[in-house]
Amino acid sequence: MNVLIATDGSAAATTALRTANRLLSLVDRHLDVLCVAPAYRTYEKGGRREDYERRILRETAQVLEQARDSLIGNGVVNLLTEIGSPSAVLVERAEDYDLTVVGPQGQGVTSELGLGPVASRVVEHAMGPVLVGRALRSEDTIRMLVAVDGSAASLHAVETLGQLFDLRSVELCLMHVAETPWVQLGLEEDWTTYSEEDKEKSEAGKMEQELVREGEVVIEQARELLRTHRLSISTVTEEGDPASKILSEAERGQYDLIALGGTGARDMKHGMLGSVSAKIAWDAPCSVLIVREPDGGGEEGR
Repeated sequence: MNVLIATDGSAAATTALRTANRLLSLVDRHLDVLCVAPAYRTYEKGGRREDYERRILRETAQVLEQARDSLIGNGVVNLLTEIGSPSAVLVERAEDYDLTVVGPQGQGVTSELGLGPVASRVVEHAMGPVLVGRALRSEDTIRMLVAVDGSAASLHAVETLGQLFDLRSVELCLMHVAETPWVQLGLEEDWTTYSEEDKEKSEAGKMEQELVREGEVVIEQARELLRTHRLSISTVTEEGDPASKILSEAERGQYDLIALGGTGARDMKHGMLGSVSAKIAWDAPCSVLIVREPDGGGEEGR
């Protein structure tokens, strides 16, 4: 597998690199560690641009050597330097890799919450799988929460886990969130006053029942994709807003990784995981893997 790991020498980037090093399979692993230095913006005659580029290349070389030290003995490691827009370079390169790894924040960011501008752009626009790496909770067992909605993207996320990640010491939970139909039908203010009989007879109630049944099928599809790994898999089914339910479960279960598709099915019968993937990447208390549809098709809902 070919993995692109972005680093700028920041604490968050170093944590992401170490997390990826722990999570990813060691089989046939090739890691390209890339440091993108910002371009010289105020060029004037007299060689100042050349002086800047020589200096910044020395600095990036130091950053990359520090990154290599964290990866010794773990597959092929190639160090890369480029000058330009970090987000633009990463988005362009991501399509050529099996996985792109970024830290949630970059140099100079003091907040531990949310995504910085580079990570945010990569999450929203990169066509290949993206791992936003945060610190792991444990040195032993890894806990993974995999959100599935039956879409091509979410099933591809399950396949990506099986292909790229080391699942030998993993506790894995498959989660399906049925997006509450009464919200989509504009009934949020009245739904709580409905009797159970009225709910069952209503269009929203029938849709809700169908979503529950479909959720069971979706979870079994995902379980089947992981069968060869012989994992002990637990399951969670919920109804409501996908982003809030997934984030709540991640916090409650003290998970190390949330994996989900970046583009969900776009009709009223399915949860739109793609439309909430950026929110989860932003607010998650752990690392997040976002995988788009295999052909990269579809624009993510925003």
